[in-house]
Amino acid sequence: MMRSGTRRVVFLSMLVAMGTALHVVEGMLAIPLPVPGVKLGLANIVTVLAIYLYGLRDGMTVALLRVLLGSLIGGVFLAPGFLLGLTGAVSSTLVMAILLKRTRCFSMIGISMAGAVGHNIGQLLAASLLLQTSAVLYYLPILLLAGIPTGMFTGYLLNSLLEHKSEIFRDFA
Repeated sequence: MMRSGTRRVVFLSMLVAMGTALHVVEGMLAIPLPVPGVKLGLANIVTVLAIYLYGLRDGMTVALLRVLLGSLIGGVFLAPGFLLGLTGAVSSTLVMAILLKRTRCFSMIGISMAGAVGHNIGQLLAASLLLQTSAVLYYLPILLLAGIPTGMFTGYLLNSLLEHKSEIFRDFA
């Protein structure tokens, strides 16, 4: 029988592995939209799950490690794309953790949508700093329109996962 601390570390490691795999696979998917940079955000599911089960610190750890490992596997470590992904992951994790732990008025779908919006805002602010221009912020309305349905989709998947929480996570949470 595993002790609870060991169980937590094993489960968080599994979340990092799943998030990394989703991050890499999603990087290979071409979404048929005329909007560059739009992704489904599937790796955010594991981040929200870590926040939900263990809190902000562990959620942030999962988010940071999945971005780091995903960028190493994808060969973009320390490239601008890595920095944008890192900034987006940190900002979305903070937004989702605040909504999940400090409010009771948002569903998982709402929290996921807010995370997608936070991710987009964080990435555009980082791009603005990297490029030293605020012109990229004009892209925000387009990314927000794309982030809302993708956030809804990942929130729906997360809800489906949480419906079976007792069977799936019985040994870990």
